Amino acid sequence: MTLDEITRGLRERVGTNAGLNTTVKFDFGSDGVIVVDDTASPATVDNSDRPTQCTFTVSKDDFEEIAAGRLDPTMAYMSGKLRVDDIATAMKVAAILK
Repeated sequence: MTLDEITRGLRERVGTNAGLNTTVKFDFGSDGVIVVDDTASPATVDNSDRPTQCTFTVSKDDFEEIAAGRLDPTMAYMSGKLRVDDIATAMKVAAILK
């Protein structure tokens, strides 16, 4: 999938209000970023790289595997494939990725 396809899919999952009440960045390294701003009304999902309350650092391929349910996020975290700087927010985000 391209970054645009992943962004569109995440935008559909987030909708107008994901219930996160925070800002989250998915940092795919050289493949780009996706930022979810659920403090805005309606929520926004875009590719502008800016500071957020929580950052997930993961390869685009591993993100796709997590989103598809083929890679358990906890296992990805434990194996170092996924880094998160705010575990409490990560638990909330997991709900929108299911």
